[in-house]
Amino acid sequence: MNTRLVDLSVEVDADTVGPPSTNVKVGIETFRRGPGFWQVSSVHQSVHTGTHIDTPLHCYADGKHTGEVELPDICGHVALFDLQKAATEAVTDVDLEAANPGLAAGEVAVLRTGWSDEMWGNFPDYYTQSPWLHESAAHWLAERKPKAVVFDFFEEYCARNHDFTSEEFVVHRILLGAGIYLVEHATNLAALRGRSARIYPAFYKFSGLDGATARLFALVTP
Repeated sequence: MNTRLVDLSVEVDADTVGPPSTNVKVGIETFRRGPGFWQVSSVHQSVHTGTHIDTPLHCYADGKHTGEVELPDICGHVALFDLQKAATEAVTDVDLEAANPGLAAGEVAVLRTGWSDEMWGNFPDYYTQSPWLHESAAHWLAERKPKAVVFDFFEEYCARNHDFTSEEFVVHRILLGAGIYLVEHATNLAALRGRSARIYPAFYKFSGLDGATARLFALVTP
């Protein structure tokens, strides 16, 4: 059976910034030497910049870190939720129930709104005006036990603020506390419509961290 590779990753450059909670801008430094061409670049950024994964250590002191996550733990068959949400609107349990493609335990729930397709790179509006995931929707997902949830919007409402507390980080605490990994800032998810697909967040396996940048892609069949 023919398969096609679809890139679902946003692009990151020196103008990219992280969420308002940290507001870390990507810093790029380039080194060169001659007489011919030779270049090496270094990057300073939050691991929660661009398309990336979150592990339980993001919210729980004893949670798994990136070095403990195996690819089969976070990759799998796609269950695509096609959601129609405008800026600042909440995605609720009712919305997920209505859009449910038949999510089964162990699949990857992929939540598409189209927000990143239009707004990625428009900072801070990408974060501050995004649709978001209601606590009821996080519980709905946790009850169905996907291995991961993929978002193309900024799902945690409180994280658009500078001064939230860890206890207000409710969506992350619910999902990561249930052992469900998060994949944030995906794009191009409409390419998965009407297709059988498997999704792969190929993350940087840096031991001891709470998250890692990823090149997110899917293999789709007609």
